[in-house]
Amino acid sequence: PYRDTSVEENLDLFKRMTAGEYKDGECCLRAKIDMASPFMCMRDPVIYRVRHVHHHQTGDKWCVYPMYDFTHCISDALEGITHSLCTLEFQDNRRLYDWVLDNISIDCHPQQIEFSRLNLQYTVMSKRIINNLVEEGKVSGWDDPRVSSIAGLRRRGYTPSSIREFCRRIGVTKMDNQVEMGMLEACIRDDLNENAPRAMAVMDPIKLVIENYPEGQQELLDAPNHPNNPDMGCRQVTFSREVYIEREDFRESANKKFKRLVLDKEVRLRNGYVVKAERCDVDSDGQVTTVYCTYDPDTLGKDPADGRKVKGVIHWVSADTAKEAEFRIYDRLFRVPNPAAEDDLFAALNPDSLVVKHGFVEANLADAKVEQPYQFERLGYYVLDSDAEKEQRLIFNQTVGLRDSWAKIEQQGDAA
Repeated sequence: PYRDTSVEENLDLFKRMTAGEYKDGECCLRAKIDMASPFMCMRDPVIYRVRHVHHHQTGDKWCVYPMYDFTHCISDALEGITHSLCTLEFQDNRRLYDWVLDNISIDCHPQQIEFSRLNLQYTVMSKRIINNLVEEGKVSGWDDPRVSSIAGLRRRGYTPSSIREFCRRIGVTKMDNQVEMGMLEACIRDDLNENAPRAMAVMDPIKLVIENYPEGQQELLDAPNHPNNPDMGCRQVTFSREVYIEREDFRESANKKFKRLVLDKEVRLRNGYVVKAERCDVDSDGQVTTVYCTYDPDTLGKDPADGRKVKGVIHWVSADTAKEAEFRIYDRLFRVPNPAAEDDLFAALNPDSLVVKHGFVEANLADAKVEQPYQFERLGYYVLDSDAEKEQRLIFNQTVGLRDSWAKIEQQGDAA
């Protein structure tokens, strides 16, 4: 029951609380400030309560712990903080923050300022909710690339400069709002478009056999690391009789809008030769397994001599030297823009937020480093996952696609 106590009684009570003589919730220590205050936090706020829990530093020595509103202002003062930035729900608590600092013997008096919380669409920023997702196994951990934690963003390939640019663009406000995920993705696209070296990868491979290329022969072709930045230099990629291309880059028949490989049509292999599809093998399920083609040996780095126009360009990797790789393609964690407002948070999870594919990358990526971003040409921006070193295999996380596919989806939804 609540009662006024003297300083001596308070000290005795605190000693008994510390000694473990009270059960959880049986006793607490309050600061009686102003019982007539219109602000509840300034009447008789709890400053210490009993908790019989194991502490990661003090073990079981203590069973009394301070409340956050009493502790964090003192911690700020001890650390010499000048400005404590909080979210809007702490606006009323600023009065208690100042009162505690005014009534202790620490000279430093930080200033608390409140701003609106960063609410990013299609994800959650609350540590409590993220912890629930982790404990329920909905994400792999706090560093899951779908989670908007610093560890998650870093593992996904977001650079410090892109996050700083994002913060600069959205600014600071005292009004509750939601920020479009597309704005964060635009910042990382702008960054990586300028700074990420290019490479080639095939995620859904079918084999392309160049029948008139000498069997067993290989040659090294020069490929720029960045089309608009010669200072990034060139790399060499192996070209051979058999290469892998993306399944979606070939059709047995298509209209004129399809600028890729079609039977009896030509296309250029990126940084390589012009090839023409002659025939293909199909399995029992109707899936193309192998495409047979011929190449024009006089088209390396130049247009066909007879003046014919070849408009399509597709990427590829040599079947002789390509390295197997796993690709983790990430999408929005939730299906709705404001998941925190949903009655059933788990029901709003996007079942396609992670899709795993297996394919090949060019041989140069065998020595890829964690956190080194790449643009996989025509596919998106990727970074080597931290699991790759432990598992001794190539695992690439998609940072972001080349285009904002969600913008089109949302426009279609608005139109409907």
